[in-house]
Amino acid sequence: MECVATNLVEPGDEVIVCVNGVFGGRMKDVMERCGATVHAMEAPWGEIITPDQVAEALDRHPKAKLVALVHAETSTGAHQPLEGLADLVHNAGALFVVDAVTSLGGHELRVDDWGIDAIYSGTQKCLSCPPGLAPVSFGDRALAVMDARRTKPQSWYLDVSMLRKYYTSGGGGRVYHHTAPINMTYALNEALAIVLEEGLDARIARHAAMHQRLRSGLEAMGIRYVPDHSLHTLNCLHIPQGAEDAAVRRRLLDDYGIEIGAGLGVMAGKAWRIGLMGHGATLRNVDLVLAALREVLR
Repeated sequence: MECVATNLVEPGDEVIVCVNGVFGGRMKDVMERCGATVHAMEAPWGEIITPDQVAEALDRHPKAKLVALVHAETSTGAHQPLEGLADLVHNAGALFVVDAVTSLGGHELRVDDWGIDAIYSGTQKCLSCPPGLAPVSFGDRALAVMDARRTKPQSWYLDVSMLRKYYTSGGGGRVYHHTAPINMTYALNEALAIVLEEGLDARIARHAAMHQRLRSGLEAMGIRYVPDHSLHTLNCLHIPQGAEDAAVRRRLLDDYGIEIGAGLGVMAGKAWRIGLMGHGATLRNVDLVLAALREVLR
């Protein structure tokens, strides 16, 4: 998130950030720290951003340099549709920026087909790789914006113009930048090999099937989902009436070795969050959490 903001935003730029949860709010904060004037396009927590909202925001802020949103808002479990948004953004002369931390490898994500100009993710979610690396991709439009910067990025470490020379020679010979975390690179290579071995489409289908199995079991227990457009990878639930939030989560952890997430932000004390990501999205895990939750609530 910070790498994308640091390289695309200069002090005084106007940007539009979609905020419908914790991580949209964090993106707004990061953009502001880079000196941007941020126009927040807000939606109630648990809801998605509509194309009409994007179009209206672009009409109100014609100088916006980019529009940024979260594909998988894990604070609410909302799955943000992306198709068609890039056309609106590009027609206004802006860049389309996406947070895909908890969707890469678990949901369909067509970066080029959907016209995404800059996107980032994390290794520790659906790729099932140890945390510590952040895959980031910049398209041609974003690279052109970086090449036309008037000022240096505020971060030396995250300066992609320098990293490009490190990775690709940049036309002037390879320039040393930093000592890379070699073990993490091997770990990511192995994690991606496992994804390819399973097949990306099959992996996405597995996440969808496990989500549906979990959802059917929870709804049979009378537990409702927070968002209408739910992620497969992060299931955000209304805490059922009469259940004690912390007590239920503590018993699940102590008695069954299962940890589910508490609600974040305005959802604190009102929601539970169950992750189904990578190796965690299995029949065994889904059935175990359903059985354990049924017993604890009983």
